[in-house]
Amino acid sequence: MYQNKVTLIGFLGNDAEVRSNDNRSFTTLSLATKSSYKKDGKYISHTEWHRCVVFAKKLSEFAATLKKGAHLQVEGELRSREYQPAKVGKKQPEKKTIWEVRGDSILKLDRAEKSSPEEQEAADVSHEEAAA
Repeated sequence: MYQNKVTLIGFLGNDAEVRSNDNRSFTTLSLATKSSYKKDGKYISHTEWHRCVVFAKKLSEFAATLKKGAHLQVEGELRSREYQPAKVGKKQPEKKTIWEVRGDSILKLDRAEKSSPEEQEAADVSHEEAAA
């Protein structure tokens, strides 16, 4: 049996981009994750950027609404693919391999926006009435 499952938690570096290829629409996300380690008594921070691609229609439509800075959990399958970069002058560059996550689940981790004091007071009153 095999399993290829990736879970990433990070922040969007740019607004989601909707693209199309062969009459098929999909959404791409650029997700940043961060890690750190200690070297010579100092913490060194490292940011890793992940390309996430979402094909499923409903999920892709949701992903398209996501904006830079959104805190997300993305789950999916790690995939590699080759592509041929554009020719530069007379020289044909070598094929390049890129890795991307084919997203099949996106969870928005941002906290809900805080309500105004008046809305909070009304919510507290209705909560107290329900408890009585």
